[in-house]
Amino acid sequence: VQLVESGGGLVQAGGSLRLSCAASGRTLSTNTMAWFRQTPGKEREFVAAISWSWRERTYYADSVKGRFTISRHNAENTVYLQMDSLQPADTAVYYCASSPRNAYDAPNYDYWGQGTQVTVSS
Repeated sequence: VQLVESGGGLVQAGGSLRLSCAASGRTLSTNTMAWFRQTPGKEREFVAAISWSWRERTYYADSVKGRFTISRHNAENTVYLQMDSLQPADTAVYYCASSPRNAYDAPNYDYWGQGTQVTVSS
């Protein structure tokens, strides 16, 4: 499975960005798609996840709940992360990831994108 993220950039606090992740390759084994983020010197942090099955379920980290929305377009093998009310603490490299399992921690994700930088200025 290959994952390609896009949509990162620089935004002022309170602004919005929409990230996209296009999946290709052997996507039939995918159970869950997720977004993680990482800042220098810190471990990769879970942000949001969405099931890839017919029954759509979503799960969010407490730090982004109510501000971020994860969604999917199965026919296009694409996952989105709409980020609203962005704060400087949201500044990080955001990674898209794919897992054959129903999980929300990084070690359970087998495939990763290259990452896209999101910078929120105060």
